[in-house]
Amino acid sequence: MLELAQRTLPVLGFLLGMTLVAELADRAGLFLALAHRLARIARGSVPMLWLGLVVVAAACTAFLSLDTTAVLLTPVVLALARRLRIDPRLFAYTCVVLANTGSLFLPVSNLTNLLAMSAHSLSTQDFLALMWAPGVVGVVLPAMLLAIMFRHTLRTAADPDVDADEPRGGPLLIIATLIVAGLAAAILAGADVTLAALLAAAALLLATAVLDPVLLRRLPVPWQMIIGVAALFVVVQLARDAFLDGLLATWSPASDLPGLLGLAGLGALTANLINNLPAYLALEGLTHSAPGLTAALLIGVNAGPLITPWASLATILWAGRCRAAGVPVRWAEFVARGAIIAIPTVAFGVAALILGS
Repeated sequence: MLELAQRTLPVLGFLLGMTLVAELADRAGLFLALAHRLARIARGSVPMLWLGLVVVAAACTAFLSLDTTAVLLTPVVLALARRLRIDPRLFAYTCVVLANTGSLFLPVSNLTNLLAMSAHSLSTQDFLALMWAPGVVGVVLPAMLLAIMFRHTLRTAADPDVDADEPRGGPLLIIATLIVAGLAAAILAGADVTLAALLAAAALLLATAVLDPVLLRRLPVPWQMIIGVAALFVVVQLARDAFLDGLLATWSPASDLPGLLGLAGLGALTANLINNLPAYLALEGLTHSAPGLTAALLIGVNAGPLITPWASLATILWAGRCRAAGVPVRWAEFVARGAIIAIPTVAFGVAALILGS
């Protein structure tokens, strides 16, 4: 249990810090300002606006985690879509898809990445060198498929006049932007991600308390999520010790294309059955500390959980934000679109892993 605590406590600390950073940045108006800036640049062009959203969603997922994209970016862009009289489903699906498939670039993009990083003593640079090619596939291929699915929406025109709802800037927005940018730079430089996230959260808390303390009211601290994740770590570890590792020892995947595809496919299937975080923990023993096998498993559990609603916590949170924004989530449609996107993304992501290594 001591080894488990040494692995999980930094992950939980990062979860706390990054959740506070994202929430405070949102309250400072960062995501709203980004959305309106995209609308002004697009000048009524739906394809330009959507491509801008793809870039923002991919960057948000990479540096601030998939949950930030699903929870905080989604309602802002849905409100913008309604304001511009654009079918909001294109924006909704872009957020949830890229929150999952785009979470391959950096350790902070997904909790599964942090667990892999700690298990194999990878630096941020090592992780990026290993995962950059699958990460590119995880953004480009889903975006292409979404463009085909929503081609009729992309042919429409939007109202370019968004000045009336232009959010006000201010010192707190500037400081929040600088802190988030500094956090991203620190992550790329290889800083301890947990320490960086907690320091950024502390800096934003202080700035908000001084400049606009009203924004601190009812600040959601994710204690329930942290306790739930911690309990999940313990349960899966007990299962591994009791029987799971012994059961999985009957198969030792090879580091060739069939072996990597098989491991990624198993990861995606398990994630869609039980959720991606326990899926990674349960199957981690199959990687045998080999970077290529670890990368294949991450491709499966990160880019694959787009078929069942419970496969990713980000998807569950996204659905709640969509309903709150008045955008119904039709799960039959979600399953069909998710399968069309997830299956080729996992397969081509594994191919990119081999070609990029």
